[in-house]
Amino acid sequence: MQEKLTIQDIARLAGVSKATVSRVLNRNPSVNAELSERVMRIVKEHNFIPNATATGLAGGRMHLIGVLAPPLTWPSVPAILGGVAKYIEDTSYEMVLYSISNERNHSDVLDHILALRMVSGLLAISPGALSEHLTTRFQQGLPMVMIEDQEKPGSVPWVGINNIESAYKATTHLIQLGHRRIAHIAGPQNYYCATERLQGYYQALQEAGIAPDPELLLQGKFETSSGQQCATTLFARDRSLWPDAIFVGNDEMAYGVLEVAEQQGIHIPEDIAIVGFDDNIFSAHKRPPLTTIRQPFAEMGYTACEILLTMDDPDHRAHRQRLADYPLQATNSPSKNIMLEHPIRIQLATSLVMRASSGATRSLSLNL
Repeated sequence: MQEKLTIQDIARLAGVSKATVSRVLNRNPSVNAELSERVMRIVKEHNFIPNATATGLAGGRMHLIGVLAPPLTWPSVPAILGGVAKYIEDTSYEMVLYSISNERNHSDVLDHILALRMVSGLLAISPGALSEHLTTRFQQGLPMVMIEDQEKPGSVPWVGINNIESAYKATTHLIQLGHRRIAHIAGPQNYYCATERLQGYYQALQEAGIAPDPELLLQGKFETSSGQQCATTLFARDRSLWPDAIFVGNDEMAYGVLEVAEQQGIHIPEDIAIVGFDDNIFSAHKRPPLTTIRQPFAEMGYTACEILLTMDDPDHRAHRQRLADYPLQATNSPSKNIMLEHPIRIQLATSLVMRASSGATRSLSLNL
């Protein structure tokens, strides 16, 4: 087997420095065209596949981004990572995935990762309790973007959705179908997105002249089992006290409601209409198919990665131009100091996907 060449070998064969080879491989426009062509000819002749770490060390810039993510079993995570991968494939960067649970802080794990100096920036997906530690690292100069719905956005660049407006749309949909007794199964009280969705639910009721009924507000945990528990509680009451419809804080809990309804012979949507939130991959295949708010998870990953790479490399002018299409707050400058003063906030559009569970007569998607 032929010995694998290194970036140093390519530099020797091309008669240039390792730093020049690195700049060529990283598509740096500052390299002389003749030198670039010479290096690429050697690369092609020897089928050289660059190592991202070695290339970064030679060129003074690491072309690896770290993605800190919750377990891949979370329904949203694969779609977000798909968006990240889609963006990265057209760049000279590569991705390193660190999957951690939210059972503890994990700040020691993060510090170990960053101490290795392997990544030039970090994309944090739902870091939860780790957010404060990440914010400190960002303020110390580490390029970082968060896709976060557990904590209120802070100084770190943030990509997400308008949960209040989305929940308002979901509840209004049920009101427009003629329902007045609308229950809400809320997510964990310590989740910022759950409090926002509750606010959107209340806002829709208020504008429709419907007084909120405390008996129709149930506390869930964003898990299927908690949806089952809340549904069991509701359906154990006298039939006259049942709601006409339920806005469920996420699809996972809505699945639990559907399961209990089927077990107890309750017809959805004839007896009770149901709307969820997320549009996970299984929602269209439930019985009946679930009406829900669709979050643009893939676009979140794509956009967050775009911001991160622009922060790491200001020469990404084309990317900065695309970011101008989004309604940023005050600025989209990659300067850390400016971003601390005027944080980037990108709220992507969600849509209401109407299916049978709410009594919709046809499936369609409405943009908010």
